Amino acid sequence: MWKEDSGSYWCQAQAMPSKVLRSPISQINVQRIPVADVSLETQPPGGQVMEGDRLVLICSVAMGTGNITFLWYKGATGLNLQTKTQRSLTAEYEIPTVRESDAEQYYCVAENGYDPSPSGLVSITVRIPVSRPILTLRAPRAEAVVGDVLELHCEAQRGSPPILYWFYHEDVTFGSSSAPSGGGVSFNLSLTAEHSGNYSCEAKNGLGAQRSEAVTLDFIVPTGDRSNHITSRVIEGLLGTLGPVTVALLFCYGLKRKIGRRSARDPLRSLPSPVPQEFTCLNSNSPTPGQLQPVYENANAVRGDEVYSLVYYNQQSAAAETPGAHREDKVSIDIYARPRKASITDVDYEDAV
Repeated sequence: MWKEDSGSYWCQAQAMPSKVLRSPISQINVQRIPVADVSLETQPPGGQVMEGDRLVLICSVAMGTGNITFLWYKGATGLNLQTKTQRSLTAEYEIPTVRESDAEQYYCVAENGYDPSPSGLVSITVRIPVSRPILTLRAPRAEAVVGDVLELHCEAQRGSPPILYWFYHEDVTFGSSSAPSGGGVSFNLSLTAEHSGNYSCEAKNGLGAQRSEAVTLDFIVPTGDRSNHITSRVIEGLLGTLGPVTVALLFCYGLKRKIGRRSARDPLRSLPSPVPQEFTCLNSNSPTPGQLQPVYENANAVRGDEVYSLVYYNQQSAAAETPGAHREDKVSIDIYARPRKASITDVDYEDAV
């Protein structure tokens, strides 16, 4: 029995062809059971759905008879999405392709002629994979130079938070940062000459990962830095190659220049007789075996405050050693100074080395 079956009922009987007997009229009223316990469920369950997937909102009642009208609403303002009337305890509303704008609160209402009964609110979260991020390089000037602080900003325009970003230099990661609420992140880098090259960044949020296009970083390396770098390399190479003999000869040459300048400033000074009057740089290519030959001797021997220096160089003969043995060069420097106001530090080391 449905509510529509309410009305007057009777019956009749015919005993003979000419006589019909009719029963008294009986009034029958059919009352509906009001809807109760309205609920809203989602498919997939949990209210989380990927963008582009299908979402179904299922409205149901625990009890109720007759034709039940179901209504679905979106948001706190109660935007009506659809209305269905059917003789069933459940009804469905479908969103075939979910978009980001579908992330909202939903509820449904059911009624069958009595007061409408609403369901509780259900929140729908639309999960969005990250889009391809954009990497931006920000320098404090139009053309960056070594020493500037470079800001690398990586941002994916779309994507459900949290988003994790990774930064790459020539496909090698050098930093990462997280955006708990979405948006972009920045990474600061103090430029050195090694920082030139291609940079990129990657964004991921558990729904996929996207890599940005590579950005090439070119900046100015000051000429002074290059020349100083090259000069230091050359000096290191010379010192490592020429060895102790060259250092001793340069030292000898510098001392000779220094003493020449001192003699010009103080012509009254004269060298004592026991000491030779000239500097001598001897050839030590053929030293007496077992004896050190002086390469340089007699530095600035002047009246009253003599300074003597002897530099010896001994090169071991390779022929006298075992074949394959390592040859060792030895340098010996002896400096003797009589106390005076000026000291051995008067020698101009910058001129010597």
